[in-house]
Amino acid sequence: MNAPSPSPSALQGKRGLVMGLANDKSIAAAVLHKLHGQGAKLVTQCLNEKALGYALPVAEPLGIPVVQCDVTQDGALEKLVAESLEHLGGFDFVVHSIAWAPLADLHGRVVDSSREGFAQAVTVSCHSFAELAKLCLPHFSPTGSLVTMTYHGADEVVPNYGLMGPVKAALESLVRYMAAELGPQGVRVHAVSPGPVPTRAASGIDQFDKLMEDVVQRAPLRRLVTKEEIAALTAFLCSSDSSGMTGQTIYVDGGYFMMA
Repeated sequence: MNAPSPSPSALQGKRGLVMGLANDKSIAAAVLHKLHGQGAKLVTQCLNEKALGYALPVAEPLGIPVVQCDVTQDGALEKLVAESLEHLGGFDFVVHSIAWAPLADLHGRVVDSSREGFAQAVTVSCHSFAELAKLCLPHFSPTGSLVTMTYHGADEVVPNYGLMGPVKAALESLVRYMAAELGPQGVRVHAVSPGPVPTRAASGIDQFDKLMEDVVQRAPLRRLVTKEEIAALTAFLCSSDSSGMTGQTIYVDGGYFMMA
């Protein structure tokens, strides 16, 4: 099936890298479809050879190259950026949609988390965003945008979210510091905070179904948000339409974040 022709928009001709394509259910997949539909030229990333089998059916129909990258490996991000530049020539935006923690640490108490597991979670879910920014900045347009994905568990204690809460809190703080540092050169930095959606990554959270049920009951909109709604906000933040904004964590969760 041929991909639909993109319509003119604020992203027409813009160049971007989207990290975190796991399969067709991932947030990154929805983001790719949205950005491609608005005319962006894209490269995407998946973890490894195994993930490639799930990523290609999403990316190939859109004509989007897929690059394998495990951010815990030395030199992997450098290779990702170099290969992306071969396709794009530069960057107008980057979307960082990766997070991971060892299940043993994720399912246990924060006080019981291992030093190694906590460090791995920070490396993948948080520090890789700073590393990626440093590598991409020399090739960024004067009004570029960096976007990452966070969660409400950074601000409030969410049952079974475990050590990812502190890790996401660090990520949101990183967004603010990066925004302050990079603002003078015109680069904007944001965190998108989606409500819970069923993805492979979310399936690792214990009692995730119960968490989704609670959102449906308590969120003002009385429903879960869709990946397409998350992608729409991400596309806005990648575009020049959000040129006066930076350093924010922006919720797309049906209003759940504000409820006591």
